[in-house]
Amino acid sequence: MQVNENKNGDVVVLSVTGRLDSNTSPDFEERLLGRIRDGERKLVLDFGELEYISSAGLRVLLKATREVKAQNGKLVICGARDYIQEVFDLSGFTTVFALAPDLGGAVGQF
Repeated sequence: MQVNENKNGDVVVLSVTGRLDSNTSPDFEERLLGRIRDGERKLVLDFGELEYISSAGLRVLLKATREVKAQNGKLVICGARDYIQEVFDLSGFTTVFALAPDLGGAVGQF
């Protein structure tokens, strides 16, 4: 897994490439929660190049969403491929996560 970080105004964009599974989720969790704990309140996760997400990855997203909401912030996921979107649908997480079809739509939610 590779994570590239950019700023779009005051929005932090983390672009995730590869697999988010039990092997990679601890590093991703540390990085994502670290940004929230550093004071970032507007975050976008660009999953356009994410190939796979496991329950460990979903747990990280749920934890980060709860933490950023507790700080009066927001996390938006964008660009998820159809089969990743299906995981969100089947797990019921589409009601938990803010989703957008692309980066422009995600940044526009702030």
